Amino acid sequence: MKLPADSPLTAAQLLVACLAEQGCDRVFTVPGESFLPVLDALADGDAIDVVTCRQEGGAAFMACADGAMRMQPGVAFVTRGPGATNASIGVHVAMQDSQPMILFIGDVDRTMRDREGFQEMDFAAFFGPICKWASRIDDPARIPEYVARACSTAIAGRPGPVVLALPEDMLHEADIAAAPRPAVVRPAQPPCPDALSALMAMIGDAAAPVAIVGGAGWHEKARTHFTTFAERIGLPVATAFRRQDALPPSSPVYAGNLGYGPNPKLVSRIKEADLVLVVGARLGEATTDGYTLITPDHAGQVLVHVYPDPEELGRVYRTDLAICADPAEFSESAALWDDGSIITFDAGAQAHAEWREWNTPREEALFPLDLARALASARELLPTDSIICNGAGNFSGWWHRYWPYAGFPSQLAPTAGAMGYGIPAAVAAALRFPERCVLAVCGDGDFLMNAQELATAAQHGANLLVIVFDNSAYGTIRMHQEREYPGRVSATRLANPDFAMMGRSYGAWSATARTNADFEEALREAMQHDGLRLIHCLTDIEQLSAGGATISGLRRA
Repeated sequence: MKLPADSPLTAAQLLVACLAEQGCDRVFTVPGESFLPVLDALADGDAIDVVTCRQEGGAAFMACADGAMRMQPGVAFVTRGPGATNASIGVHVAMQDSQPMILFIGDVDRTMRDREGFQEMDFAAFFGPICKWASRIDDPARIPEYVARACSTAIAGRPGPVVLALPEDMLHEADIAAAPRPAVVRPAQPPCPDALSALMAMIGDAAAPVAIVGGAGWHEKARTHFTTFAERIGLPVATAFRRQDALPPSSPVYAGNLGYGPNPKLVSRIKEADLVLVVGARLGEATTDGYTLITPDHAGQVLVHVYPDPEELGRVYRTDLAICADPAEFSESAALWDDGSIITFDAGAQAHAEWREWNTPREEALFPLDLARALASARELLPTDSIICNGAGNFSGWWHRYWPYAGFPSQLAPTAGAMGYGIPAAVAAALRFPERCVLAVCGDGDFLMNAQELATAAQHGANLLVIVFDNSAYGTIRMHQEREYPGRVSATRLANPDFAMMGRSYGAWSATARTNADFEEALREAMQHDGLRLIHCLTDIEQLSAGGATISGLRRA
């Protein structure tokens, strides 16, 4: 933002200038009267692009996804009360996914505080448990300090969200004697050489080591160097839940992904490993199948945990060797370390062959629109570095199993399991990478959580493809329901609109697919168009999961 030379500088103008100085080039917002001065300041100049969203949850998801792609804080502005509570879902996802984000909330005047004024909330108390730092800027002269601290907090250690409340009257103050602080950078902490030496000795002594990577602070540098290190010694590498782009799938040591419905052979490999090297991942519930794949005390296994935040090391797991280091710095040091003590393992190639077998869609179609065969068509027709965005639901399992997440970043999916993430994330990705193919993959229940953000995509000219898999049910819950209470269906049936017609109402090119032939034809035609596109896929509720679960099978069991 260009600061005005011949008029008083308001607090709102200073705030926007501070964000620009910190490298913010885009904000996502649902406008509110509580921060009108900020909206006015954003109208000056073109340094910061303003994306107008249709619901605060969508705006927060977009900011979360933008932060994940850049490893710089994604920024959202919302109003107090309903706006803030709607946006809280994005804050929770950013926290559990370890993604840098800053949520600014327009607040009541300072003179009205603690009277429960219109839409007043205690934001520090509300957001404190689900973010790294929640505070309020009462003194406009301290805006540069707060903004710089917010950015630093969001990107340091384990990245995550920050929430700052902005009193409405504070934003109007003028003649502020302050200037933006210089841009902050993420501290690059290398591993201790002694710890690295100990790790290499432990790997050299191991008979069946395995690595699990991806998570906090993981980016292209970490991906490149860890791949080099793992390939040199033949170390099998699995990716944590929804971190499948952390290693190139073409790598001869890539062993597949953990989470829901992993390759049973990979599960066995990790259970039988005598050394587990974890880099960047927290080893959360989904990655470890409820802390059972690797138990907190992991009897008979050596656990080495490399993580950028000391508070996470030893928090849940007994750790044999804890290394507090940035994943990229650790990976580079490991790639350069070669004292000849490690004999190359054959296990990396074996694990990769097992993943290739698991990752290949079967030839036969078991349903008119068989999702495994649909993925075979997607692999043929879509670029392998496409950015795949999805929310929560069993529909995503087919993509996790069969899609090669070849680019970086190429997977935007919440480890927090939030529905409705796919469309907003795809909007953010399409605006950030207009030259790449961006795909939002949705279930029918998932899609309608944030379908209104198709209007945001259309308004801002986002080039993206949406695929909606419609089985007229909350399929994941139906699967659990059939497992626990066979035949007793309650609250999981859905009556859906015509999603193709809905897409056309937003100006999208749309098609409906009832068979695999329909799907392939629609996908082929969609790739001939630009802009917003949507394919409505009508699927059979019988095919419940990529692992082969069916309603009839669960009822028989």
